[in-house]
Amino acid sequence: MTSTLDQPVKAPAFQAVSLRRKLTNTTATVLVTLSVAVAVVPLIWVLYSVITKGLDTVLDSGWWSHSQAGMTAFAAGGGVYHALIGTVLQGLFCALISIPVGVFVGIYLVEYGGGTRLGKLTTFMVDILTGVPSIVAALFIYALWVATLGFQRSGFAVSLALVLLMIPVIVRSAEEMLRIVPMDLREASYALGVPKWKTIARIVIPTALSGIVTGIMLALARVMGETAPLLILVGYSQAINFDMFNGFMGSLPGMMYDQTSAGAGANPVPTDRLWGAALTLIVLIAVLNVGARLIAKFFAPKKV
Repeated sequence: MTSTLDQPVKAPAFQAVSLRRKLTNTTATVLVTLSVAVAVVPLIWVLYSVITKGLDTVLDSGWWSHSQAGMTAFAAGGGVYHALIGTVLQGLFCALISIPVGVFVGIYLVEYGGGTRLGKLTTFMVDILTGVPSIVAALFIYALWVATLGFQRSGFAVSLALVLLMIPVIVRSAEEMLRIVPMDLREASYALGVPKWKTIARIVIPTALSGIVTGIMLALARVMGETAPLLILVGYSQAINFDMFNGFMGSLPGMMYDQTSAGAGANPVPTDRLWGAALTLIVLIAVLNVGARLIAKFFAPKKV
């Protein structure tokens, strides 16, 4: 007598996919593809327009080594050196303040005070700062730094306004990257007797470094193109100014605004300068992003 346990178990018969499921899958695929096209096509269009209209200006050797000092709106010549120096200095001072503060706040929210009252208040304030327009940040710095404390309008005041815009983006990106670090890594380090601060510095941060650096560069790319703080907190100068605390200072967004006021669109000279400044800003941000990714890749944990 054969036992029922000895009988082979038959696999369930394969059921063909219904027409409704096929239609749903096809519809979802089409919608996702269209969404990608809607996002990518305008980006490619913008890049193509800026490159084709600004490439000739950027390829001129004098563009990178001369300023607009002494140049009129209708006289060809000059370069972007003064605006490039101003943008880099303002972004550098902003980054020196924002990066440590933003990363440390993200570490605090994830590792120490996520459920505390201070942590909840910090999260709430970060959410508010994320949606603050750049002109509001500029007006706040003007009221505090210039009107109340009596300091001059300067490139450093612009950097302070950009700090208010950059910190919440860094905090959010650092917080998300630190949260995805597996808890097993932390527990293994604690089990070996490693202090919490050293675990964060030697294990958690290196593991999340690539994402943190990407968030920092996205934040820096956002603030480097802001125009409102420049108009309110420092005047535009066609000459080179390395002093962040005194005098007007050139910048790439400021140069684009200045060329627009000088007749860009109606006159070919300011129009070429406008597109050249726009392409220069894109190239600068692209170089910073590539450099940041190389740095993050170099310092990221090596796979064994």
